[in-house]
Amino acid sequence: MVKQYGVSQKMYMLICLLRTRLFYRGSRLIRFPFDIRNRKHISLGKKFTSGRNCRLEVCNEHCDKGRICLKLGEGVQINDNVHIAAGQLVEIGNHVLIASRVFISDINHGNFREREIFDLSVSPEKQALFFDPVRIEDNVWIGESVCILPGVTIGKHSVVGALSCVTKSIPPYSIAVGNPARVIKQYNFQTCSWERV
Repeated sequence: MVKQYGVSQKMYMLICLLRTRLFYRGSRLIRFPFDIRNRKHISLGKKFTSGRNCRLEVCNEHCDKGRICLKLGEGVQINDNVHIAAGQLVEIGNHVLIASRVFISDINHGNFREREIFDLSVSPEKQALFFDPVRIEDNVWIGESVCILPGVTIGKHSVVGALSCVTKSIPPYSIAVGNPARVIKQYNFQTCSWERV
């Protein structure tokens, strides 16, 4: 156990470790409370670690029987208050690091694509759900309070800066920030450094 923890924190961590070993074999550590909805459609990779108050959920009426709609790779770490919602497919690669208060979803209440018919007389909760897969490739770091919307792919070894809203895909080896997020740097393999775009 980490030395900086007091007695009550050490007890809490021990209880979390025991519950993890009992209910989430293969995971490294899940801090409770932890809310997982429709677990049969969720795959947690080996050595998964979570912070407190995380919620992983699948809309099971939209996910085909026996299919995994929310897949987390090996060594994924998510911090406190992360919410990931899947209806069709949210796929997170290996060794992805996700900071606190991040929201990731492949679901919209309605289709907001350009030139698509949208009925304004229907309230949001009654709009038909619209799905567009989200993919986060290996070794990505997602900063604090990031929102990742449907249809986005984040390429491997990329970084998404804190408070960013990702509405479009980000290529591999990129740093993206802002609302909406845009690429500001890319990795240069010749100089082994990040360079402004």
